[in-house]
Amino acid sequence: MLAVAAFYHHRARAVPSVARSDSEAEHIQTNPIYAEPRQLATLNDPAVKESSGIVASRTNPGMFWTHNDSGDGPYLYVFDAKGTRQGVWRVTDARARDWEAIAMGPGPDPGKNYLYIGDIGDNGQRRTEVLIYRVVEPTITTSSSLATKRKPIDTDPAEAIRLRYPNGAHNAEALLVHPKSGDSYIVTKEVFGNPTVFQAKAPLNTAEVTTLKDVGRLNIPGLFGGSITDGSISPDGKRVVLCDYTRGYELLLPSSSSDFDSIWNVPLVTVSLGRRKQGEAVTYRLDGRALLATSEGYPMPIIEIALK
Repeated sequence: MLAVAAFYHHRARAVPSVARSDSEAEHIQTNPIYAEPRQLATLNDPAVKESSGIVASRTNPGMFWTHNDSGDGPYLYVFDAKGTRQGVWRVTDARARDWEAIAMGPGPDPGKNYLYIGDIGDNGQRRTEVLIYRVVEPTITTSSSLATKRKPIDTDPAEAIRLRYPNGAHNAEALLVHPKSGDSYIVTKEVFGNPTVFQAKAPLNTAEVTTLKDVGRLNIPGLFGGSITDGSISPDGKRVVLCDYTRGYELLLPSSSSDFDSIWNVPLVTVSLGRRKQGEAVTYRLDGRALLATSEGYPMPIIEIALK
């Protein structure tokens, strides 16, 4: 991590945090602290055609959770690093209006890991509320791999966390949960615009609607501007990765800051996520030493981008 911090400290001085023209943005260098992307495997599960989120399991190291975009039911799919399907779970007490993201974090019981599912898509920007479903992460067993979408395993009952933006409806596809504090973040999807970062402080309220807090604005370089399709916070809580359809962007918490929200003010550094048909999912590996990305489409590639 020292090498990572030194590199970002240099970049923070070299790249001013100001809006950039398209021509300037295209000259931002790809992050050299990562090796070239490599395809680990392919998930040949016909039930997963629109992978819209991915997260590394904490309860089951070496496993990964994903879900489909809108149009599917409240299903979670798990697979390993070889692309082998390890089962299907139906989230109890949940419905899938427009699931766009999944994250991992702490919850009410400090002895358990929780999955957070973001029902936050709103292409028409008409929703008065969006939802996060929080559910205890299931334990995967050898018999779990036999579960299919037609015969899934039911999760524990999910809690519905209702959220409202302070300034009207937004479309969003990125949900991030801080691994230590449990604070949740939604990054809006702004085509050719500057995405806003909204926060819901932990502990999350399941009894009434929570109004999100505006904590930052991002300048995203490149062709798609602010079309952020996913994001994740590293296991140590010091890095953030975001992605759009074609590439990734990473931010590092300044070493001089103990306030995580200051991370939204540092310059973004681009990260190549490899060849993806339509990239809508990115996360950190459980050890934080690599990024993992998927793409919509079947079969689904599983791409790893490791730190050098």
